[in-house]
Amino acid sequence: MGRKPTRWTNLPRGMRARERGNKIHYYLDTGGKPRKEIPLGSDYVAAVHKWAELTAAKRPVGADYTFVDVAVAYRAKVFPTKAPRTRSDNEKELEWLLKFFGDPPAPLDGIEPLHMRQYMDWRVIEARKLAIQANAERVAAGRGTQPIPDTLGQVRANREKALFSHMWNFARESGYTKAPNPCAGIKGFKESGRDVVVSDQMMQSILEHAGLPLQFAIRLADLTGQRPGDVLRMSESHISGGVLHVRQGKTGAKLRIEIEGELKRLLAEIQVFKSQFKVRPLALLVNESGERLSKHMLRDRFDDARAAAGIAKADFQFRDLRATAATAVDEESGTRSAQALLGHTTEGMTAHYIRHKVGKKVKPVR
Repeated sequence: MGRKPTRWTNLPRGMRARERGNKIHYYLDTGGKPRKEIPLGSDYVAAVHKWAELTAAKRPVGADYTFVDVAVAYRAKVFPTKAPRTRSDNEKELEWLLKFFGDPPAPLDGIEPLHMRQYMDWRVIEARKLAIQANAERVAAGRGTQPIPDTLGQVRANREKALFSHMWNFARESGYTKAPNPCAGIKGFKESGRDVVVSDQMMQSILEHAGLPLQFAIRLADLTGQRPGDVLRMSESHISGGVLHVRQGKTGAKLRIEIEGELKRLLAEIQVFKSQFKVRPLALLVNESGERLSKHMLRDRFDDARAAAGIAKADFQFRDLRATAATAVDEESGTRSAQALLGHTTEGMTAHYIRHKVGKKVKPVR
């Protein structure tokens, strides 16, 4: 589990690997005369997905199932029932699980708690490798490096363990296995959660080192209190009747944010900025070329501005703007108003969220 094929001797049954230049391409050998091979692509994880889909109908009843079989079935049956943001996160988590339990495909009845522990430790190591590589690329591009925390990868390992556990329960109820859940008794990494609310001084410092598109993004997130992905998806088509309509990607919650005060002034500034383009973009947040601001553009620009401002990553992340906005609304209008802005289902959830970030506000002894 988790190791690359050695000369491709441990590929799934019927799957073949062929060297084509500097890449390895995968095929499904359907047999027959003349022999026919169906191309599966050069990406191993995607090729395994396609292999499982093509061979599922041929699997005899009672055959031994692998993690890949469950992954394909779970992705087809369960993913569509999840919110878009959750589904997007699960796609990334499943990709990592397949790198370990799908290369080669691990028999379900052979997966034990030991393997889940090995996966979590392996996942942290891989996260650190990617961070080191990213820093090397930043240096090559003439940009500053980012510090690598000791806990890097631990949260993602916990989330992927949770997905694996849910998939295993699905496998049991669907008849793929009778074996107990390998996640039982395996402790996840300790999570402390973020407790950062951005100060006015820190906000001003990073805005001074930000280009206009990033300034707009920061201010829009601070005024609306929405998640980074929801802010990036905001469009002129979402504005009508004096309100900004938001449908949160993670929960599907719908909000109508009144356009007044600072938000009204910000949207006017954005319109002036966008008026320079011959083809008027619908997205609220665009770069200097009029292209929609992507999450990668936002991350790179924010990282550079934060580094130029001399602010550590642990002290300010873009997502902290959501908690900052919620705290401001809570102190001005109460927790119920903050709950409405965040799109939480209960007032207690919002109260816990805010108090975790900045602590409960109390009066001193008289």
